[in-house]
Amino acid sequence: MAEMVPNPLYEALGDALRRVEPLVREIEQGIEAPYQDFRSGTVWTGPAAERFDAQLAQHRTRVRGAGDRIVSDLRQTLARTPSEVTEQEARSIKIRYSLP
Repeated sequence: MAEMVPNPLYEALGDALRRVEPLVREIEQGIEAPYQDFRSGTVWTGPAAERFDAQLAQHRTRVRGAGDRIVSDLRQTLARTPSEVTEQEARSIKIRYSLP
């Protein structure tokens, strides 16, 4: 039986998830504060403000949805990826994905 070694793709996916999750949270927080400030009604009012509010709400929804999908896709792919592979598979994976 071939000796099993750590899967470089599994490690790269785990590293990507650890890097992406805080960035997604930062982006979500970055849009949330202005959104809440604007929704307070103390920043700007009137018809143009209402149109802007609708657009801002759409952008906020898109940002949050995109971030959730990115993190979810990474988690699902990581869950489907074996943590160990044979040495030959590890070499092939490193070449295919240009991993160190």
